Amino acid sequence: MNRLQDFLNTNPVDNLTEEVVVSSRFKDDEGNLLKFTIKAMTSQEFEEIRKASTEIRKGRKVEFDAQKFNLKMVVNHTVSPDFKHAESMQKLGCRTPEEYVQRVLLAGEVTTLSSKIQQLSGFDVSMEDLVEEAKN
Repeated sequence: MNRLQDFLNTNPVDNLTEEVVVSSRFKDDEGNLLKFTIKAMTSQEFEEIRKASTEIRKGRKVEFDAQKFNLKMVVNHTVSPDFKHAESMQKLGCRTPEEYVQRVLLAGEVTTLSSKIQQLSGFDVSMEDLVEEAKN
């Protein structure tokens, strides 16, 4: 087995997590920034969220709902806080995790969080960057 195969076998992506700062709004009592724990999307998870966020309209017109995509990604790939926590949702009168996210995060925070999840999932590196890195 070659080194790349060894690396892949010892580093599966199904449990890849990272702590990230989303906003300076989230601070503890001492003023320290609070971090969110996110997890990477697998190819299958990405495809499921993409399909759930895409509708085929009359005339075979395909419509992609970016807000729905981002909300589903945030709900399903944020480990902490748990946006599916039933007691928290009930406390704020929310019926769905997506509704809860919209009640507790600002629009820019949702965008930042979804962007960080995408980056962790490998969508942050351009092909030019990879070519340059491979050359070095």
